Amino acid sequence: MAESGGRAAQLKSSGLRHGWTTGACATAATTAAYTALLTGEFPDPVEITLPKGQRPSFALAAEELGGGRAMAGVVKDAGDDPDVTHGALIRATVTAGDTGTGVVFRAGPGVGTVTKAGLPLPVGEPAINPVPRQMIRDTVAEVAARHGGSGDVVVEISVDHGEEIARSTWNPRLGILGGLSILGTTGIVVPYSCSAWIDSIRRGVDVARAAGRTHVAGCTGSTSEKVAVAVHGLPEDALLDMGDFAGAVLKYLKRHPVPRLTVAGGFAKLSKLAAGHLDLHSARSQVDKGYLAELARRGGASPELAEAVAAANTGLEAVQLCSAAGVPLGDLVAEAARATALGVLSPAPVAVDVICIDRAGTIVGRAEPLGPPARARSGR
Repeated sequence: MAESGGRAAQLKSSGLRHGWTTGACATAATTAAYTALLTGEFPDPVEITLPKGQRPSFALAAEELGGGRAMAGVVKDAGDDPDVTHGALIRATVTAGDTGTGVVFRAGPGVGTVTKAGLPLPVGEPAINPVPRQMIRDTVAEVAARHGGSGDVVVEISVDHGEEIARSTWNPRLGILGGLSILGTTGIVVPYSCSAWIDSIRRGVDVARAAGRTHVAGCTGSTSEKVAVAVHGLPEDALLDMGDFAGAVLKYLKRHPVPRLTVAGGFAKLSKLAAGHLDLHSARSQVDKGYLAELARRGGASPELAEAVAAANTGLEAVQLCSAAGVPLGDLVAEAARATALGVLSPAPVAVDVICIDRAGTIVGRAEPLGPPARARSGR
């Protein structure tokens, strides 16, 4: 039965073209390479089976056979998603392995190696995630059964210019060094999907916890990240690039607590969190000037100033108007954002502080650390 929701519905409603994950491309390249190693010929296009049963075909962009090895390459097509790996050439080189070893994975040039705990792979392993590994194992077994192979192979995955591309990803911070990760849980990239970013937030929390960090910072961007580091001296693996996904950070920390969370971001974005929004993207939440005016009134603003705040062009203009009048709107927003965060986190034992900044990185509001609300006693 056709899917009626989730990724399929998102694609249908968006009108955008889907693409293929690095894991799907690596699987297709492995299929072609192992087939050539056994038969002497590369299938082109090459068809694979995705985890949900779809059977897409991939054209080969590179192929080499000889010396007991076969290499095939597939160019990643991310569809209409602004994926940094779009257009990357993903290669699989297959050689015979020792009897009984099954599929052994190797990281070739441009594929990273795990160097920190907290990821779904042990330290020292190639950054080929569990689902792509299973897809590759399945395709090796399928090809072996079809062409009389043993299925004992060494599969080396590489990505042309992968180390350079990886600098634009979370990999260096997560301790994945030397290149990209081979990712994907369905094989399909949904355009503008939030899932990859949210998953990277979760992995960031996992890495911080595994490293024994007791204080992490969820930051909306690079400027707020620099401020959080300057204020708290946090190491790189304690920094979470939450972007607009404040809710993703808070909900994951509720299930996997760290004793201290700093939320750092631009005043306008954090004013949305203060108002109760957990998704801070401009398409899904807006700065509520009326709410800011009410906060300003609570902070001692005159009726005229409150009216000016309500009519301000931007949230930053509102905080500047209040600052000139001695009304701490930035602090009030930070305190309200902290209250929202604590409400989501409760009852997890996480203390929260908040830092609001302007575009230049100047701090315009602070809320000092506060722990979760006291839970009512049971009376027993």
